[in-house]
Amino acid sequence: MRSTTDLPLHHGRAPQWLARRMKELATQILAILSDEHDPDWILQKIADPLWFQSLCCLLGYDWHSSGTTTVLCGVLKSIDIPDVKVAGGKGKTSRKAPQEIAEKGEELNLSCKKIDELQYASRMTAKVDNCLVQDGHNLYHHSMFFSESGSWTVVQQGMNPHTKYARRYQWFNPSQLVEEPHKGITGSKTDGVVDLTAKESRECREISLDVAKENPMRIRRYVAENQETLDSYLGISSFTMPRTINWAALRKAYELQPSTYQELVGIKGMGPKTLRGLALVSEFTFGEAPSHKDPVKYSFAFGGKDGVPFPVEREAMDEVISILKEAIQESMLGKKEKIEAFKRISRIGRRN
Repeated sequence: MRSTTDLPLHHGRAPQWLARRMKELATQILAILSDEHDPDWILQKIADPLWFQSLCCLLGYDWHSSGTTTVLCGVLKSIDIPDVKVAGGKGKTSRKAPQEIAEKGEELNLSCKKIDELQYASRMTAKVDNCLVQDGHNLYHHSMFFSESGSWTVVQQGMNPHTKYARRYQWFNPSQLVEEPHKGITGSKTDGVVDLTAKESRECREISLDVAKENPMRIRRYVAENQETLDSYLGISSFTMPRTINWAALRKAYELQPSTYQELVGIKGMGPKTLRGLALVSEFTFGEAPSHKDPVKYSFAFGGKDGVPFPVEREAMDEVISILKEAIQESMLGKKEKIEAFKRISRIGRRN
């Protein structure tokens, strides 16, 4: 089932009285769930857009805005989740992810190889959502959750600077990082998207890889010699040739001769403009266009703090409600806190 959501920007912070209660309740719930399930089950649930949203509402933060992602990830990072570590966060904190992965990986006694793999996954998930899913949203939040098995979940969020609406991207330990690797993308649908992760973009990716492995001077001459034709073509194309291309990155690709598109994307300096330029050359020269279908999948609400949740995936929501009710019932919370939690669960159920 596919649907859409609005996650508008709301300024300010969660009030301290709410943040404190969210942490207390989250600690109890995650402790109980960790008794019943292994860490990878927890990671998989955090990567589930519906479960993630429902947990946030259960904890009392039922403002369906951009803060849903940042506040819940902040709460989960601040508490002890048995055998699960959290790195990264919002803004400048997101850039600390590699260092925190190394530090917390050592706490889990992870090998250097596993830590390197986690750091690579952290870097590549951010690059994929910034460069391959070109939907007008710039990442400003990146959190990675991981366990001693090396499994991981990434929850990150981007903001559209024009509409001031957010979009959340969630991953769970995919076997590869390029073709439709997400567990879900939550946001309102938009026009003008270039989705290089789509299955429909496979041929375009392969051609782009072949083009990138050619001498960059040849690519430069191709663009220069065909600029007038390209400009005319762009009059009917759904995306435009970037004005700047990172030729140094293309020279690096020529030297390295990457064997896969994922390796190409991983080259330093290989950003959205350069990848879009390669995709356009692929479309214009070989007729292999990238997908322009917006990959957003999930929706729970329209509006902000006063929004009305949108009913989605009833079976999944029923499962979430059942799990959360059991967790609350078995928790060590006081009577008042339990009553309030059950009230919130009931409200979620009535919306279903």
